[in-house]
Amino acid sequence: MRRRVWPLAWGLALVVASITGCGGGEAPAGDDRPMVLTTFTVLADMAQNVAGEHLVIESITKPGTEIHGYEPTPRDVAKASQADLVLDNGLGLEGWFEQFANQADVPHVVVSEGVEVVDITEDAYAGKPNPHAWMSPTEAQIYVDNMAAAFAELDPDHAADFEARAADYQQEIQQVHDALLEELEPLASNERALVTCEGAFSYLARDADLTEHYIWPVNAEQEATPQQIAATIEFVEGNDVPAVFCESTVSDKAMLRVVEATGTTYGGTLYVDSLSEAEGPVPTYLELIQHDAQTIATALTGGA
Repeated sequence: MRRRVWPLAWGLALVVASITGCGGGEAPAGDDRPMVLTTFTVLADMAQNVAGEHLVIESITKPGTEIHGYEPTPRDVAKASQADLVLDNGLGLEGWFEQFANQADVPHVVVSEGVEVVDITEDAYAGKPNPHAWMSPTEAQIYVDNMAAAFAELDPDHAADFEARAADYQQEIQQVHDALLEELEPLASNERALVTCEGAFSYLARDADLTEHYIWPVNAEQEATPQQIAATIEFVEGNDVPAVFCESTVSDKAMLRVVEATGTTYGGTLYVDSLSEAEGPVPTYLELIQHDAQTIATALTGGA
C-alpha cells in the first residue's frame, strides 16, 4: 500500500494554523501597535502569521462572506480611516476596493503583486486575470513575501522577525503543495480534472497538472445558465471525470444537476474566498488549503 503523506503535512501546518483564526482582533485601549486591515479573512490569517504580536490584524469582511460583490459599510470606511495599512488582493477580486480606499484615505498594498497571473478564458471575463492566486500554495508564498516587506516598512524595528516568521510560514505552505502532488501522482490523464462551480482553482490546477473546468468563471448573483450546465455535463461525460466539487459560498444546486445527469461523484465542498468561524472546518488559511487539497485528492483517487 502506498504511503499517505497527509497526516505529516497536516500536523506540521497546524503548528502555525493554531496561532490564530482570522486576525488578532481589535487592539485594547492604549495599544499603540500599528493596525493593518485586510479585505477578507484569508488575507487576515496569512498576515497574522507573518506579523505575530507586533501588529494588530483585522479583516474588513467576516467569515463566510462572499468577497466579490461585497458592499462596504460606513463603519468599514471609518475603521479603515484609522488603520495604518490596508492589504488587498488585487487582480480584480475586490471590485469595490478602489472607491473604498479613496474614501478611507489609507495606504494600501496589493499582496498579489508578482504572481504568475492566469487569465480567465471564458464568458464576459475572458482576458481578465483570475484573482484567486492564493489558492496556489506556490503563489501564496509570494503573498507572504509581500506582507513581510510591507510590515517591515510599517514597523522597521521588527523587520527581522517578520522575515523569519514569513520563512517558517512558507515552509508550512509548501508542505501542502508537496503532499498534494504526491497524492495525485498515480491518476490517469482523464482523472486529472478539477470540475468546480466557480473558476477559482486555476492556479491550484496549474500547480497540480489538473485540467480545470467550471460552471461559471466568477461568482455572480445569477443562476447558472442551461448552456453552462450542459457544457459541464459534456465535459464530465466525455472525460469520465471521477468527481466534481462546489464552493462553500455558493449553492451546489447546479453541480448536483451535473452529478445526477452523469453519475459522477460529488467530491465535497471546497473553500476559497472565506475562512470559517473558529469552530468551523477551515478557521485558518493553512487549514483551508489542506482541506481543499485533501478533499480533491481523496475524491479523484477514490479514497485510495
